[in-house]
Amino acid sequence: MTRLSRAFILTGLATLGASHGRAQTTPSTATTPIKHVVVIFQENVSFDHYFATYPHAANPSGQPSFAPGAGTPGVNGLTGSLLTQNPNSAPPFRLDRSQAATCDQDHEYTDEQKAFHGGLMDAFVEFTGNGSSPCQANLVMGYYDGNTVTALWNYAQNFVLHDNSFQSQFGPSSVGALNLISGQTHGVNIFNRPLQDGDVVENTVIGDPQPYYDDCSSRETVGLSGKNVGDLLNAKGITWGWFEGGFAPTGQKASGGAVCGSSHIGSDGNPKGDYIPHHQPFQYYASTSNPHHLPPSSFLTIGATDQANHQYDLNILTSALNAGRLPAVTFIKAPGYQDGHAGYSDPLAEQTFLVNLINQLQTYSVWNDMAIIIAYDDSDGWYDHVMPPIVSKSNTAADALTGSNVPGSPTVGDCGTPAAGAYLGRCGYGPRLPLLIVSPWAKKNFVDHTLTDQSSILRFIEDNWGLGRIGDQSLDAIAGSLMNSFDFSQPASDRRVLLNPATGQRSN
Repeated sequence: MTRLSRAFILTGLATLGASHGRAQTTPSTATTPIKHVVVIFQENVSFDHYFATYPHAANPSGQPSFAPGAGTPGVNGLTGSLLTQNPNSAPPFRLDRSQAATCDQDHEYTDEQKAFHGGLMDAFVEFTGNGSSPCQANLVMGYYDGNTVTALWNYAQNFVLHDNSFQSQFGPSSVGALNLISGQTHGVNIFNRPLQDGDVVENTVIGDPQPYYDDCSSRETVGLSGKNVGDLLNAKGITWGWFEGGFAPTGQKASGGAVCGSSHIGSDGNPKGDYIPHHQPFQYYASTSNPHHLPPSSFLTIGATDQANHQYDLNILTSALNAGRLPAVTFIKAPGYQDGHAGYSDPLAEQTFLVNLINQLQTYSVWNDMAIIIAYDDSDGWYDHVMPPIVSKSNTAADALTGSNVPGSPTVGDCGTPAAGAYLGRCGYGPRLPLLIVSPWAKKNFVDHTLTDQSSILRFIEDNWGLGRIGDQSLDAIAGSLMNSFDFSQPASDRRVLLNPATGQRSN
């Protein structure tokens, strides 16, 4: 680790959570009052897994309670026969706060389509449930309520929750991360190790290969051609950055490459690396990568193009805030043990990260022109009852949404009939995911039913700074808008909602 990187991290750790009012020095040409977009991109949660019964929680004794305010709207969740006579081979059931740590489920491109069973939504236990000992496949039907994911329910109560937002296509983490920044998973052009089956089909990423332009990748890698939102932001001179836990190197390989070795004990009791290469989408593109994980050359270049090339360790975020250098567009990725991914993380570890971060952001003056978007990369295979519209069709050997893929059958089908020349391997929309917007400009206690997907976040950034579109069949061209979540008709009020990271309940 370089001296500068070490100094940045020490500064960030020393001042975490401090309250500052320093004004921003970064110019902005935003088309709305939102001059800072912060995207917190978490892991592996379906909408029903976190919000199935919102806003009604069981509230057992001894657990943080949640009581909805008067007039709180409901969501398209699990009610009536979906709870009592569910079409799956096991019914949905509430997971208690004491069951926060669970097994990871199957969330592969093909298996998720089989679980959807042509829209019947009745084969989750058979195809995405993890039945490997000691896990039980029926767990895939479990959901939490406001006694466990209390902070997220409180953010929904005070700001905006989307209940009609989907993964851009079926598949695991890399797929979701790439669609967030480019609306595109096609364009694989570099291999340096044999790919696992299911990573790529028709030059399209459908699995979790690691990024080619990253010293810390440790297995099969791919690079992608084309553009991403970083390229569009650079072209307009708008500051931006991706901040991820564990990005700062802890050592150096014999070849001179960076080693990412920091870790924490995960929810499964095992060490988990803080940095997970296939969760870092900008490292798949030569134009926006920082292969050697170099730190920014100075405080003044945070958000600008220098040796870090907009890719930073998470601990540099506090330094950026203290120096008045928060980029106009900021992507944040938690260290592995706090990203919410079942198996090595859990909802309570995730809550600690989210609340500490959002509490911190609200102590700076930039909160007044900020929109925080909490989004997820994939569903982990967890049950959700809503069949998405299929806007991107595909008929590769990996597709199995339609056809005779009855429960227990290995027969694959397809995903509709794609138009001539359409990039294949992008069957979507995929599973429904949580999406929340926390902002002084957000509507209050509002459930947004607008049809959106991961590339809607990309489109919001594009529209807010007049960046244009990615092109080349990017899903940003058809993405639904997030604008219905905001009210720009009157000046924003303070709207700070500070929560307790342990309980998720309001502390102010």
